[in-house]
Amino acid sequence: MGTLNDLITELPCEGYDREREKEEYPCFERYTYFSRTAGRETGVNIMLPVDYDESREYPVVYVLHGFYDDGSWMARPEVALGRILHNLRLDGKAQDMIVVAPYIFCSREMPVCTGMDLENCYAYDNFINDLTTDLMPFIERRFSIKKGRQNTAVTGFSMGGREALFIGFKRPDLFGCIGAVCPAPGLVKIPGSPMHPGQLTESEMRFDKGYEPYSMLISYSLADEVVLHEPEHYHRILENNKVTCLFQVMKETGHDHTSVKPHLYYFFRSVFR
Repeated sequence: MGTLNDLITELPCEGYDREREKEEYPCFERYTYFSRTAGRETGVNIMLPVDYDESREYPVVYVLHGFYDDGSWMARPEVALGRILHNLRLDGKAQDMIVVAPYIFCSREMPVCTGMDLENCYAYDNFINDLTTDLMPFIERRFSIKKGRQNTAVTGFSMGGREALFIGFKRPDLFGCIGAVCPAPGLVKIPGSPMHPGQLTESEMRFDKGYEPYSMLISYSLADEVVLHEPEHYHRILENNKVTCLFQVMKETGHDHTSVKPHLYYFFRSVFR
């Protein structure tokens, strides 16, 4: 991980997210699966490599959206996920992989997020059950994938970043590569906040021997006016717990795609190495 750490800068070089001449770029396609966890058909956006071949097996990365959004957020042109990943592949800096952008609001009572409160946060927290019980088996049945934690990654933005970290700490047996960009508050308890009782204690933000991630990257912006200093708090906890993690600190990007794109650039470079 040290080698990649030496390469990480605040922002990638200009042009990393642009289309190149005469290149075919991958795009997301819409699928549905039945979520027993949520009790409904659920949409998911999936991107296959441009030369996807059923005779090959591919690692999988799950990218998670933020509060109030859905799986199509990561598929927007502004995020440029397909362009970033394909350009890295062309330059020999990333592997072919399948990208899964799911809907992470998982509730039997509410089909969509209705507000920033504890009930809605629990629905996002419940995605870990949908992911492991319903979505991952669907992906394994439907596509030609490489199994094993070394071939499975998760990252996310904002609330999706918080959930990606939660999933990574709770299921290191399934996810060997973990990321988060501008992760939201609430992974650990916020005193005096009924909305954030904490998914984990600070002491739980570590890995048992043999389950350390192959790569872990947290990206955040010092100018983020939404999650404020919470990512820095996570940064300190992980350093205190001696968790090996790469950090990308940006100074002027926002709580939006301007932070997500640089994170994806380095995250795709770090996984499945």
